[in-house]
Amino acid sequence: MTVESTAARKTTRRSSGTKRTASASTSTTKKATAATASEPELVQLLTPEGERVQHPEYDIDLSAEELRGLYRDMVLTRRFDAEATALQRQGELGLWASLLGQEAAQIGSGRALRDDDYVFPTYREHGVAWCRGVDPTNLLGMFRGVNNGGWDPNTNNFHLYTIVLGSQTLHATGYAMGIAKDGADSAVLAYFGDGASSQGDVNESFVFSSVYNAPVVFFCQNNQWAISEPTEKQTRVPLYQRARGFGFPGIRVDGNDVLACLAVTRSALERARRGEGPTLIEAFTYRMAAHTTSDDPTRYRRDAEREEWEAKDPILRLKAYLENEGHADAAFFEELEAESEALGKSVREVVRAMPVPDHMAMFDNVYADGHALVDEERAQYAAYQASFEGGEAE
Repeated sequence: MTVESTAARKTTRRSSGTKRTASASTSTTKKATAATASEPELVQLLTPEGERVQHPEYDIDLSAEELRGLYRDMVLTRRFDAEATALQRQGELGLWASLLGQEAAQIGSGRALRDDDYVFPTYREHGVAWCRGVDPTNLLGMFRGVNNGGWDPNTNNFHLYTIVLGSQTLHATGYAMGIAKDGADSAVLAYFGDGASSQGDVNESFVFSSVYNAPVVFFCQNNQWAISEPTEKQTRVPLYQRARGFGFPGIRVDGNDVLACLAVTRSALERARRGEGPTLIEAFTYRMAAHTTSDDPTRYRRDAEREEWEAKDPILRLKAYLENEGHADAAFFEELEAESEALGKSVREVVRAMPVPDHMAMFDNVYADGHALVDEERAQYAAYQASFEGGEAE
């Protein structure tokens, strides 16, 4: 039975059905209009068509060179991400979490940081890692299973990727509280997704950061889907409004607008450095690819939804602006394309040449001075490996 036939039957059973239906229709229209009017506004400086607009509170003045730099960052980050996805499909990586569609949110916020600021990422912040100078191939070692994160966090002030949802926000808050006690004027930037915003750790970090006025900025990339759960099934209010209940400001920014993400994040970080406490930024964006390469988004979302967001592509809108304003010529785009190809080739070669680590190395550096239990486990594992033909398990 169709919805239409059911509605028709209900109408014929009521003598005054026409009036009631009209009333209901009017009521629905009013509710829809009110809902549209009450939708939170995005901070936007660059429209999907590539037109520059102004905002009364957040604005930014960048040179043509800086604009080209942001475009380059996004293009190379997307190419690296595409190469990593392809490597996983070829069996070179165990898993990969794509950032496709979220380049503006990550590059914009990442370029707002100072060198002395500290970043606590999740497992999808490949663009932020790029901004912090982390070798892209180091990100792949963990997903290939040859290391636990191939970089020193203190070298780039970029913490190791965190797989446990939301736990890094507590680490970020504690680090920020330490900065405040040390009297430093640097700030902390903590990333998480819309799904992780419902985790207890995130809400606890909001409490502590607010009460202790910690210099931390919480950057939530709302990509509309927590794996297969849409945002509307996760929260009754826009995510940025949650900050109000904890006593600090929240703001929603167009997460596909790299200029807006840069301006808003820079402002929030400066506020934190002035000792004015935390800020929650909700970058309203979209995950164009699967949650990870083990996910199939066609099972839970419509193609039309993706197509709608493809029209808001962060790279295409900045390219349109660069071309319209004469900030970049054909030679620039050709050189960038060549650089992109070189990056892809380099990533493939480095990943395939990554050495298999010594299996016994997992017991090293667990404790600074050694531990009897670790020594016992090392011996047991060595005996286990020796039991295989050739002395080592394949």
